[in-house]
Amino acid sequence: MIDSQAVKNTCNASIESKGFCFYKATNGIKRHLAVDILGFPFFTHCTTANVSDDQGLIEIFSQNIDYFKSKPLDLPKITVLVDHGYHPEKIIPALEQIYPQIMTKIQFELACLAIKS
Repeated sequence: MIDSQAVKNTCNASIESKGFCFYKATNGIKRHLAVDILGFPFFTHCTTANVSDDQGLIEIFSQNIDYFKSKPLDLPKITVLVDHGYHPEKIIPALEQIYPQIMTKIQFELACLAIKS
């Protein structure tokens, strides 16, 4: 599962280290986190808050592309669970430019919306 969180930055942070997230109306940073099936951190990445969730996912996979390159093809695909803030139709072509065979090793699945009862 991959998600991001926009959080306020400290008041003495430099302009270069923070941005404004319009979705959360937060001026600060964005933490991108990929966890495994047990919830343990797998990949982490920190950006300015104005970086989109899609771009953060592309960056986190780019930094860890060796992991995907070394995954044997005979193992099942890794299912990457994302929420509706991500757009696989935009992410997949960008990842294929970095590593053309990546979609033989991963697949995206949109998480269901939680329903309050």
